Amino acid sequence: MPFRTTRATGSPAHPVDEVLPAGRLLAFGLQHVLAMYAGAVAVPLIVGGAMKLPAADIAYLINADLLVCGIATLIQCVGVWRFGVRLPLMQGCTFAAVSPMVLIGTQGGGLPAIYGAVIVAGLAMTLAAPWFSRLLRFFPPVVTGTVILVIGLSLLPVAVNWAAGGVGAPDFAAPGNLALALGVLLVILAAQRFLPGLWSRIAVLLGIVIGTLVAIPLGRTNFAAVGEAPLLGISTPFHFGLPTFEVSAITAMLIVMAVTMIETSGSIVAIGELVDKPVDRRTLADGLRADGASTVLGGVLNTFPYTAFGQNIGLVALTGVRSRWVVATAGGILVLLGLVPALGAVVAAIPLPVLGGAGIAMFGTVAAGGVRTLSRVSFSGNHNLTVVAVSLGIGLIPVGVPGIYEAFPVWFKTVMQSGISAGCLAAVLLNLLFNHGVRREPAREEAVDGVPPTG
Repeated sequence: MPFRTTRATGSPAHPVDEVLPAGRLLAFGLQHVLAMYAGAVAVPLIVGGAMKLPAADIAYLINADLLVCGIATLIQCVGVWRFGVRLPLMQGCTFAAVSPMVLIGTQGGGLPAIYGAVIVAGLAMTLAAPWFSRLLRFFPPVVTGTVILVIGLSLLPVAVNWAAGGVGAPDFAAPGNLALALGVLLVILAAQRFLPGLWSRIAVLLGIVIGTLVAIPLGRTNFAAVGEAPLLGISTPFHFGLPTFEVSAITAMLIVMAVTMIETSGSIVAIGELVDKPVDRRTLADGLRADGASTVLGGVLNTFPYTAFGQNIGLVALTGVRSRWVVATAGGILVLLGLVPALGAVVAAIPLPVLGGAGIAMFGTVAAGGVRTLSRVSFSGNHNLTVVAVSLGIGLIPVGVPGIYEAFPVWFKTVMQSGISAGCLAAVLLNLLFNHGVRREPAREEAVDGVPPTG
């Protein structure tokens, strides 16, 4: 997408800052919402189910989550003073917090203890953001390319599980589910290849809509729940009681915040790379600070810690639409869904195989973006190949064998059971080991396609 000239100054506007016409903002924004909806509601469903909460309380958690997802996305994309990265990043509950929150909720004080720990951890993240951003110099292309590749590869199994119908579904991997997912993927590919302009860029939205319409007569979805959902649902502060502050719960959540800061840093650097707007220390600090503030808000409004969603990084890469105002529009839609449960029920009726077909295209695109970044890295006369190979292997261990760390302490599982955080941490540490403080003669290489090799 070429740079456009702003009317006010006549200077070129970066595509990230371009404000598109209202119709396109709405279409592209809805596409982002549909891409991340299943992941957005997964955390309250898992935590609420593990705590055996009544259905009404779980529904309340979901509405609160959607509302704060939207607010967090608006803060991150639009920016408020020194809060917000001002890049196209969707926000959602981090899965790194699921295991500790289930333990706190079932054995250590219930939801009030969870929310007390979330508030303290969010405040700690906000205060630590400027210091943590100093680590940006440890994210050269060999690290960012590896992180982007790990994000894409670690998300692909999620898409495949969706395509099969969702883990635990009675018809998991049924041919009908896989056929529906394949049909959605083919629609997306056909739209991108043969449709002009706007239509090719909303290929994912077209695939999801057409897939859902096909699923209705096949009996794979219905919209009965829409009529049963309340019209309005307002999340009030401390709905489940005033927060309690327990040392063990706070300690566990602080570990989660450290992992989340690593994941968020990787996602921020990755999206900056994909939209051709490199991230500096100030920008990274603003993004981390926004995550911390949104996490505090989550603790107040009955939900959980927040981080950037890799699903939507894939959508940005796939469509080439880089405007942060598109993702801000998606944040506004999420706020509306959180306030109007009936609308949320419409989106919830989209079958998982439909989302799986779209996810395969999006997450594969993220992985391909990592390969593109690594193509600019020099692998001659250095140990960059080792950094990439071992980091990729460590990042994919929990993806290939999800239960491998079950016998380890909770703090270790919190860090290592996420392929993204494990791979990111490994890439940073290995790059430090092999590429910092080591003096060597620079390798002589020729530029490829006019781009000089970098490390």
